[in-house]
Amino acid sequence: MRVVIAEDLALLRDGLTRLFTAHDFEVAAAVGDVEELTRVLETEQVDIAVVDVRMPPTFTNEGLVAAIDARTRRPGLPVLVLSQYVEQLYARELLRSGEGAIGYLLKDRVGNVPDFIDTVRQVAAGATVLDPKVVAAMVTRLDGREPLARLTAREREVLSLMAQGRSNAGIAATLFVTENAVSKHINSIFTKLDLPAASDDNRRVLAVLQYLRDPE
Repeated sequence: MRVVIAEDLALLRDGLTRLFTAHDFEVAAAVGDVEELTRVLETEQVDIAVVDVRMPPTFTNEGLVAAIDARTRRPGLPVLVLSQYVEQLYARELLRSGEGAIGYLLKDRVGNVPDFIDTVRQVAAGATVLDPKVVAAMVTRLDGREPLARLTAREREVLSLMAQGRSNAGIAATLFVTENAVSKHINSIFTKLDLPAASDDNRRVLAVLQYLRDPE
């Protein structure tokens, strides 16, 4: 699997390069600004781009803008954005860039290497994975609005775990319930949110995220 890394901090950029290499990724390039990222994406075939939100010269949202632009020019390009803080606006902007193959994680998640590598592989395979803190912030923001208000507390937990890219088995293990119970909760969520159930977990996650990103 080929990955491009866009991170302005040399130490973290080098650390990510070593991390990916150690887990059998091929690092096509590791760059420190969006101009280089754009050049790489135009000339190299990569399976996923891992991009810092804040890049030179203003350190605001250059990385995010570059990632969205890349997905405009290459629809479906898997992108995992790393951020220092929970920034709901940036997460929603990324979600609007297309269906699937999107990840948004806080940088401290990189420290949990197995989970981080698993997330990268999920996003590269087409899944949508949001940091648990981002999901919590989104759900809190929408609290009390119909139809989200129809959900029970347990259904909200399941919704949050679905948005984090968890499978039914993963949700069941986290909540200490059976997979059958999880399936019932998911079917109830789709019914209450007026969302069609699908046969595959990724499609169901995307359907829920469609609601989360367009709450109005």
